Amino acid sequence: MASDKHVFRAADLDKWKAEEKLGVPGKYPFTRGIHGDMYRSKQWTMRQYAGFGSAEETNERFRYLLEHGQTGLSTAFDLPTQMGLDSDDPMALGEVGRTGVAIDTLADMERLFDKIDLAKVSTSMTINATSSILLSMYRSVGIKQGVDPKKLRGTIQNDILKEYEARNTYIYPPAGSMRLITNIFEYCAKELPLWNTISISGYHIREAGATAVQELAFTFANACEYVKAAKASGLDIDTFAPQLSFFFVAQMNFFEEIAKFRAARRIWAKLMKEKFAAQNPKSWMLRFHVQTAGSSLTQQQPENNVVRTAVEALAAALGGCQSLHTNSKDEALALPTPASALLALRTQQIIAFETGVSNVVDPLGGSYYIESLTDKIEQEVGEYLDRIEKMGGATAAIESGYIQKEIQESAYIYHQDVESRNHIVVGVNDFIDSGKEDIPIQRVNPKIEAEQKERLAKIKAGRDNARVEKALKELEAVERGKENLLPYISEAVEAYASVGEISNTLKKAFGKFRPPVTL
Repeated sequence: MASDKHVFRAADLDKWKAEEKLGVPGKYPFTRGIHGDMYRSKQWTMRQYAGFGSAEETNERFRYLLEHGQTGLSTAFDLPTQMGLDSDDPMALGEVGRTGVAIDTLADMERLFDKIDLAKVSTSMTINATSSILLSMYRSVGIKQGVDPKKLRGTIQNDILKEYEARNTYIYPPAGSMRLITNIFEYCAKELPLWNTISISGYHIREAGATAVQELAFTFANACEYVKAAKASGLDIDTFAPQLSFFFVAQMNFFEEIAKFRAARRIWAKLMKEKFAAQNPKSWMLRFHVQTAGSSLTQQQPENNVVRTAVEALAAALGGCQSLHTNSKDEALALPTPASALLALRTQQIIAFETGVSNVVDPLGGSYYIESLTDKIEQEVGEYLDRIEKMGGATAAIESGYIQKEIQESAYIYHQDVESRNHIVVGVNDFIDSGKEDIPIQRVNPKIEAEQKERLAKIKAGRDNARVEKALKELEAVERGKENLLPYISEAVEAYASVGEISNTLKKAFGKFRPPVTL
């Protein structure tokens, strides 16, 4: 009789069939995860999003969260910083430090990361139109701390196409924006090899009203546009593709979200290997950050938001994210208080260390429902991608207003369902309490704006203005050519030129984007 190791069992055949269809964790097409052991060897990064008021206040929040077990930083910038406006710009009035931290010059960035060792922490920065400027500032802070730029770890969002589609913090037209993005790809491949050069975002697309399928479809259409632009500029795909990362939302449809993340990995792997002929397996791997859904939070019965966030965070973990932000219960009302931000972090920690989900790779893999949902999402995303490709790609679809219109229609349908009570939102259209919950509110000090303007005036008065003027003139001169702009932006940053001064210089060559009207 043959030894046991040679005996063929029916169970072995079932296992072989499952592996043939689903694949193996850590191997192409990565449906079941990009690492063979996933969280068994390393937890996802717990990266809580924070930023408000002054650099000092945000630094204090950063250090508070790190002291309580956060494992990565995620920076929110105020609207003027995102739009390339200095705090003393008339258009910035009333917005300084409101939705994030105000950063005008390198001096603000130095205060933001004071007493935080950039050699030991990775930092995500939610910044798009001005990402080249903020990245240059971060690099300079690292150098001032004595950190080799080649050892800096983090991510800039740098995803301008979704700004035209859903979020609207754009400055320049697509051509100029795409040049900055591909310049960043090229620059970081040489100077900051551990940096994720872009976080291609479906989060904001979904939060604007898109469906799960549209979130993936429009995100991957944008990603394909970035890859094509980088290749057209002469970059080798396997040079920059391993530094691409993604950013998705975890919404309340629990099983659909898990299937979405699994389908996303498979779609991206096939796109990179089959469509773009990438050879490096790291180029095929979809690495993504997840944030729980801000749009699912309610100002009514805000304590319920703790439950919503926990469910969404669990879906992200079961779906195999690489990093995660959990929203705070009070974010439908204001910026989170320290206590609510800590509770949101504790939510991640409980899921990671108490539930056992980290002990199993792809726990729901093989479930008929999950696998059928995964296949269905992949198919429907493919249909959208084919449609957009026939239009000429994501940029053409944006310029025609197609993508924006699709998102608007989905948002309208969802709100109709809520208003008609076809979709129940607890505490909003059913199970309504007459009483009102009073919870503490985080408030931004109104003096921040005046103080920030004073700081900026002192910097401008005390810096070497001849060096600033020279740096800005050199930047303007190379804008009309094909040279990489990042070294010139870095020189302006190190001379303490402001975000507004650098952005206005770029506008001289690129112009300012005016969106199409969609009805």
